[in-house]
Amino acid sequence: MLQFYFLSIAANALSGFILFTGHAEAETSSETGFKFSLDNQNFRLALGIVSALTGVLKILSVVSGDIPVIGDLIPALTGFFAGFALIFKYYRQKSSLASERSEKIEALITVNQRWVGIAAMAAAALHFLFPTVLLL
Repeated sequence: MLQFYFLSIAANALSGFILFTGHAEAETSSETGFKFSLDNQNFRLALGIVSALTGVLKILSVVSGDIPVIGDLIPALTGFFAGFALIFKYYRQKSSLASERSEKIEALITVNQRWVGIAAMAAAALHFLFPTVLLL
């Protein structure tokens, strides 16, 4: 479906940017006082959910003329991992429980978050520029 195709590109690009930079300082406001910030934790949670779900649904749905599962494998995987990283970071900030397993996952995500961000942005750009290439 073309909707998932566009959503995959947008979610991968935005979540990749957030993971790569770690924080975003760009705020926009209109005359009505509405403020939008990429640092908003609720926005990051919503983006993480959208990105992870889009990653899963990209594997299940196929754009016409594309190969099932393999056709969009890289954008689907990067979307899933970027979404998982955003959701897990939100969970760790809000949770008061500390377990050894979650600390290991957090250390793994913290070390590799820039690489996941780069991979997600690259997958989004390549997915946008080369729509019919295998694995993209």
